[in-house]
Amino acid sequence: MIGTSRDGDVLTIELQRERQRNALNHEMVEALSVALTDATDSGARAVILTGAGSVFCAGADLSGPVYEQSFLDNLLAMLRVIEGLPVPVIAALNGPALGAGLQLALAADLRVMSSSSFCAIPAAKIGVTVDEWTIKRLVSLAGAGDAAGILIGCESMSAERAHVVGFANRIGDLGEAQRWAAMIATLAPLTLQHYKLVLGDDGARDEAPAGHVAAMVRAWQSNDMAEGRAARKEKRPPNFIGK
Repeated sequence: MIGTSRDGDVLTIELQRERQRNALNHEMVEALSVALTDATDSGARAVILTGAGSVFCAGADLSGPVYEQSFLDNLLAMLRVIEGLPVPVIAALNGPALGAGLQLALAADLRVMSSSSFCAIPAAKIGVTVDEWTIKRLVSLAGAGDAAGILIGCESMSAERAHVVGFANRIGDLGEAQRWAAMIATLAPLTLQHYKLVLGDDGARDEAPAGHVAAMVRAWQSNDMAEGRAARKEKRPPNFIGK
């Protein structure tokens, strides 16, 4: 489910669940955490995350683990691994980054998006929600207006728009990301580590107020969440009632 390739000091990690549009399940999250840890243990000085085929990552696998607390815990822990790597991480979005796929991009230090790629979080369409870190980091990187459109309006953000607002550092393919990573790998590691720490300290990891946590839990334990899950299985529009 995960493939790695090394070119000098740059390690490329590829999500390889192409038939499922690189959707994340338990095994994939665990394998990704291991690959990320192994990257720095092996001496890599820059890491690239990308997807096989035409999709970066379609999010969590809705046919299974997305509704399990253990999956959510492991997913959030894996995102912390990305954030905590002592070397720069570039997300090379070769296609759509949805839900957890967008979270992967948010955890990275830099983002290179192909011209046909886009980002979205359709959680409100299935009656679930995302954590405080995801919301705040999206605001930090894309701005409050675009973040609200993505979250509340369930809008998608094109690569062009992402570049305009600063979410995407560059428009390009995997090769562009690899060339940039190769240059970054020649820079002073301790300088980059300092920059990562300061840039990542944007308040997104601050403890969420109790009311925010309660609202998130209420959504995940609601009848609406069950309705969204049932509607997807039955291939019909959901009927949300706010309970």
